Amino acid sequence: MFLLLLLVLGHTFTLQILASSVATNFISPGQELVYGDNLFSLDGKFALGFFQTGSKSHNTLNWYFGIWFSKVPTITPVWVANCDDPIKEPALVRFTISRDGNLVVLDKPNNSMIWSSQVSIRTNTTIAVLTNNGNLVLQNTLSSSDILWQSFDHPTDTFLPGAKIGWDKDTGLTRRLVSRKNLIDPARGRYCYELGPKGLILTPLNSSIVYWSSGEWNGQYFSLIPEMVSHNLIDFKFVNNKHEEYFTFTLLNDTMIMHHRLDVSGQMKTLIWDEVSQAWLGSYSNPKAQCDVYALCGPFTVCSDNPAQYCSCMKGFSIRSQEDWELSDRSGGCVRNTPLNCKSNRSTTGMTDEFYSMSNVELPQNAYKIGAATSARECENVCLRYCSCTAYSFIDSICTIWHEELINVKQQHIDTMDTNGAVLYLRLAAKEMQTRKSGKRVTIRVTTIIIVTALSLLALILLVFLLTILRNNRGRSGGTLKNLQDGGGIIAFRYTDLQRATKNFLEKLGAGGFGSVFKGYLTESATIAVKRLDGACQGEKQFRAEVASIGVIQHINLVRLIGFCCEGERRLLAYEHMPNRSLDMHLFQNNSTVLGWSTRYKIALGVARGLAYLHERCQDLIIHCDIKPQNILLDASFVAKIADFGMAKLMGRDFSRVLTTARGTAGYLAPEWISGVAITAKVDVYSYGMVLMEIISGRQNSIEQYNAGGDCAVFFPVHAAQMLLEGDVASLVDEKLSGDVNLEEAERLCKVACWCIQDDESDRPTMGEVVRILEGLLDLEVPPMPRLLEAITRSSLPTSSYFCNPSE
Repeated sequence: MFLLLLLVLGHTFTLQILASSVATNFISPGQELVYGDNLFSLDGKFALGFFQTGSKSHNTLNWYFGIWFSKVPTITPVWVANCDDPIKEPALVRFTISRDGNLVVLDKPNNSMIWSSQVSIRTNTTIAVLTNNGNLVLQNTLSSSDILWQSFDHPTDTFLPGAKIGWDKDTGLTRRLVSRKNLIDPARGRYCYELGPKGLILTPLNSSIVYWSSGEWNGQYFSLIPEMVSHNLIDFKFVNNKHEEYFTFTLLNDTMIMHHRLDVSGQMKTLIWDEVSQAWLGSYSNPKAQCDVYALCGPFTVCSDNPAQYCSCMKGFSIRSQEDWELSDRSGGCVRNTPLNCKSNRSTTGMTDEFYSMSNVELPQNAYKIGAATSARECENVCLRYCSCTAYSFIDSICTIWHEELINVKQQHIDTMDTNGAVLYLRLAAKEMQTRKSGKRVTIRVTTIIIVTALSLLALILLVFLLTILRNNRGRSGGTLKNLQDGGGIIAFRYTDLQRATKNFLEKLGAGGFGSVFKGYLTESATIAVKRLDGACQGEKQFRAEVASIGVIQHINLVRLIGFCCEGERRLLAYEHMPNRSLDMHLFQNNSTVLGWSTRYKIALGVARGLAYLHERCQDLIIHCDIKPQNILLDASFVAKIADFGMAKLMGRDFSRVLTTARGTAGYLAPEWISGVAITAKVDVYSYGMVLMEIISGRQNSIEQYNAGGDCAVFFPVHAAQMLLEGDVASLVDEKLSGDVNLEEAERLCKVACWCIQDDESDRPTMGEVVRILEGLLDLEVPPMPRLLEAITRSSLPTSSYFCNPSE
């Protein structure tokens, strides 16, 4: 009995040792990691263990052993041991240190090895440690500097801070990244990121084709990535000595979670984890254009830089594997719907292959130039002689043909300045072309019958009547629709449609200077907000401005225009409905929901992203000109969306300033509006700064006395600047939050706000810089007092209540 008790106690003690080891950052000989157990780096940033990836819908639920970010809710692997050898039964698998000192993943029942570090070790006194930078290190227990193996020497698709891309000249070890197979399978994919003779390069795996290069290192940065110099959160380093040549980097902010990975798309992407939105935010990617990645879409496809659908099949082709495409693996490309007929006896069938023209494309590589052909017809005949010929082009009296698969065909935009746009003649089976032609013939036949039938007296009278109405409507509308398109998903509503949708404008949501807004229903589940513009002159200007600006753009932080109505003098705009109304209702009305601090910060960041998109990423620069809480709407999840583009100003990218009449709302107007000089996008930055003050304080920035203590009275933005200088940000925060505030974020918002409302527009940041600051990627110094604002405040307040410095 006593012996049995000892055995039980001993077993319990062993389990306690193993349990405690799991909570540490190392594993020793004799210990095991099983399914459900994890090692964590000492700072808690990384975890090591077994994780699952895949999809039930694709029947690919597999297990892997690797490292991931432990503070990110969704498993995001940064290194995987058994990429090409997934585990089906994790409960039967162990990670441990073998008798020879190597790290191994074992299938115990079968006594088989799934993965091993496979190094020659002279001693079995080893220990495995997960470091704070995400490196799994196998080292000698007797000497921590004796590193026998490390995961940094065998990266998968992620480049972590402190790791190296390059090679060891003594051992021949090459460190490079290889992309994953698809979104759920970490097996080796199609693209490689490595150090070449003249800098970092991206290539298809095991290919000499370089589709992106960083350029050579000039001592500070790679020549084709000059933005490396301005990056103040990362320290880059390039080493080339007699022992090794490599590139590495370190983070100056250890708390930042950054994922620098070779994506399935073939782009090298840098993602930053955003705690506020709980999502990965893209910082930059190389190459910047998706279609610059070699053979991204596979054979017989066309690549377009349209983020919604950048790969599409050529005419007469269909996707080879829909399942692979859904997982972002488009390497299979597309296959023919109808085989070519080149070997058929033309005299018997009377058919041969034909050609379909694809205009304004960048031609594929690996072409063969035919010198004998002197005309397009001759060039076509040359292609028809070869069954393997799949396309031809004839440009500047030069005939070029392509054999077998067509790869890397890119669609040029109509307005592109690229001169490579050309016509490619794609070879298709005659049957495929006949189907197309027969469809046209049927259409023509039906159309002819309709036209003949319509040549009746009643039809002519109806036609004249319709033309008369159309002419009268055009005359009344003053050509409003002349430059409007109802494409791009924007609906041209009839007045009766919107009248019915709003139940004859029954439920009023609000009113503004240009009209009223009503709630409407397109269907039982599709709710809209209909703005009915009042005033023939001013309403017409706003109508044109709104449709011309927001009608052609889409962004998560911009309210979406669904459609418009233009009948006679009636002007209506239909927008997506925002259930949580406008920001001002939550900030300034006591009976509304009190916005928590995290929601306020998310709103501030969302508005900044929306403005940055308008200023920096649209085809035309769009200045909103009326940023205020009333024009910031909140959806069901309190995501901020900028609305009311009636005062917006569109500018070509060749212009940085525009002279226009003053517009906007008092209290949010930049000083340059008052002086009458030409404005820039910095007027929106100023208004945004004023809105930030209101988000922080929960009070309106009206020119009213604000008791700052004693007999002094100040305008709140001036008071906020003073408190920021004195380091007392806590006193500025909305009292309704009861102190539940992240003071570090509050100080950041306050700094941004004070920089945004600087007198000189050149001192204000761009909205792109504001976004990076709020994301924690840039730091700000304490801003100076906006002196012009202070002076204006003094002149606006009673003589007895001028601003007085608390320090006086």
